[in-house]
Amino acid sequence: MKAIVVTDEAAGTAGMTLVDRPAPEPAINDVVVQVHASGFVPTELTWPSTWTDRLGRDRTPSVPGHELAGVVSALGYGTTGLSVGQRVFGLTDWSRDGTLAEYVAVEARNLAPLPGDVDFTVGASLPISGLTAWQGLFEHGRLRAGQSVLVHGAAGAVGSMVTQLAHEFGAYVIGTGRAADRQRALDFGAQEFVDLENDVLEDVGGIDLVFDVIGGDIGKRSAGLIRAGGSLVSVVGPPDVRPADALTIDFVVTSDRAQLGEIVQRVRDGRLLTNIGKVADLDDAVAALNPTERATGKTIIRVRS
Repeated sequence: MKAIVVTDEAAGTAGMTLVDRPAPEPAINDVVVQVHASGFVPTELTWPSTWTDRLGRDRTPSVPGHELAGVVSALGYGTTGLSVGQRVFGLTDWSRDGTLAEYVAVEARNLAPLPGDVDFTVGASLPISGLTAWQGLFEHGRLRAGQSVLVHGAAGAVGSMVTQLAHEFGAYVIGTGRAADRQRALDFGAQEFVDLENDVLEDVGGIDLVFDVIGGDIGKRSAGLIRAGGSLVSVVGPPDVRPADALTIDFVVTSDRAQLGEIVQRVRDGRLLTNIGKVADLDDAVAALNPTERATGKTIIRVRS
């Protein structure tokens, strides 16, 4: 099968190569999925799990990409809940070969059925962004209607999902980003927008929940904005500065079939808009994942037309 592999952490996305390699075999409770579309998060190439297995052993050349939509082509021993020929989407294990390939082996529990009226490209755009937003807001942030939410990167792949879900559940949403992102963030449901290059972030006042996908100086400054009893939710590691009287959570997203179902249903009925930028074929994936201009929206690799 064709697959994108990486071998050199220092090279980043520039070290990606398209190769031929054996198709995977399903282990116990696995399925093999014929991948139709794959998502990719550039920060994957800084994660230890991309380069080593759970015992710390080198596992290169490894296949990156952990979001997929496709069709089940084989079942492992003992696998239940899915069937050969079924359309699925989901989030694969961080420490195993990923989805920038024609086939991938994945635990069945990490996949959810993909309705027939949802395109594979759309399905592949949802798992990391949608699950991160859902878990950060509702499991970790415990969002309640009427609260204020500050969403950093509100026009990005994750931030746009956070903005829409928070708005749907009755929050007052303030988005942040670059000046060029203002209208997109407002279109996704933010009631206000802070241009991080020209506006004063501290002018937003007391916030119940900050959802941080940026970190660094912005993360530090955000800690001082949170009301007593509020929450700072981060997906970029433990915050350097913690708010005095608020909860601080940093988390790694996990796959959840029920939550994937909630997310895709919202896409089907129009409550949740996808944020897809460039779509490229697998043969052109290396170039697409090494853009010369700032990407807007999520890049999706179409593995099979």
